Amino acid sequence: MLDDVLKSEKVVVERKQFFFDLKENERGRFLRITEDVGGRRDMIVVPATGLEDFAVALDAIIEFVENEQPSA
Repeated sequence: MLDDVLKSEKVVVERKQFFFDLKENERGRFLRITEDVGGRRDMIVVPATGLEDFAVALDAIIEFVENEQPSA
């Protein structure tokens, strides 16, 4: 069984493209995040069992950035 794609999203930020692919294989579900910058690709894989913790950490970072005071 190949990795079946269940859901995909694409985000473009400046000159970078990020691909979020929820996939499934015989070992379970996982999120593959791929960064593409000018044809160079880097990737991380997050098991589905860790997605909630991943989202909590990302939300904490977003909240920090939104509340951070600008440098003088």
